[in-house]
Amino acid sequence: MHTTGGERFTVEATSLPEATVLVTKGELDHDTAEPLRQALDSVWRDGGRLLVDLSRLDFCDSTGLNLLLSGRLAVREAGGSLELIGLHPPVSRMFQITGADRLFPVHTDLDAALAHPRSA
Repeated sequence: MHTTGGERFTVEATSLPEATVLVTKGELDHDTAEPLRQALDSVWRDGGRLLVDLSRLDFCDSTGLNLLLSGRLAVREAGGSLELIGLHPPVSRMFQITGADRLFPVHTDLDAALAHPRSA
């Protein structure tokens, strides 16, 4: 397990046999996005399954959304998948309004994600 970030936002990365899990916590915006950018850059290349847990995310602006969308494309190009866990209001509202919720497989929690096979 490896945690990066500051006071307002952190990312904790954990490698499991079936996936890499990034747990986000706090407020993801233009000023705090760098730890997630670095975490995505360090794990997407393996072409495996990447689960991004947003259940502890209090806020996500367009910077965070664009970062996840870019990460999704990079992971797919490497032959992997990027899936989301724990979308809840108000974060889920932004994904619904923009239609991004239709681009990502979304799971209620980590156990539910691991119970389903890897999504494309």
